[in-house]
Amino acid sequence: MKITFYGHACIGIEVNDVHILVDPFISANEKASHIDIHTLKADYILLTHAHQDHILDVDAIAKRTDAVIVSNYEVVTHFQNKGFEGHPMNHGGSWDFEFGNVKYVNAIHTSSFSDGSYGGQPGGFVIEGEHKNIYIAGDTALTMDMKLIPLQIRLDLAILPIGDNFTMGIDDAILASDFVQCDKILGYHFDTFGYIEIDHEEAKRKFFDKNKDLMLLEIGESIEL
Repeated sequence: MKITFYGHACIGIEVNDVHILVDPFISANEKASHIDIHTLKADYILLTHAHQDHILDVDAIAKRTDAVIVSNYEVVTHFQNKGFEGHPMNHGGSWDFEFGNVKYVNAIHTSSFSDGSYGGQPGGFVIEGEHKNIYIAGDTALTMDMKLIPLQIRLDLAILPIGDNFTMGIDDAILASDFVQCDKILGYHFDTFGYIEIDHEEAKRKFFDKNKDLMLLEIGESIEL
């Protein structure tokens, strides 16, 4: 499993020959100006919620790639009404896709489209694929629901928001990693704009002091699980 960070909360996941893109917000992110959305591969696009900084580039990418959009019912219906293919889910539900099993799990946040219309309830994804299991928390506060995840699955990586203000920050993300029982963390949703800028060295030190590995990838950088 190959995981690439495309800035903000956008993640690319490659499982064998299947390409998954999560929350594509690239073209309006100045820090990701070197990423060309017209070259990105996507068989599936997973969306945690409807905010513009998570769905901005869906139309352009899905139109070119014919990707299947996976999200809550309201978000998927929104894109189906535009003519895109989608697979609706809701909290607690799971589905076996060609790249592995996906479960839509709780997140505490808000969700609306740029025009203010209702975007359903936000969520995260637990993905079991290629003998590697990952948790993509989405935009969320720390929540006790995270403790349910390790009761069913052993995670190899937790992808957690760490920018604070709109989501949990560093200290709560450390607790979240305890809750999901995963000490290998990929941080995201940080530095894109002033409200969520972080001190990288302090963040890494705080995780290290708790015997945890926090990875902060450069935009476009990848890791292999």
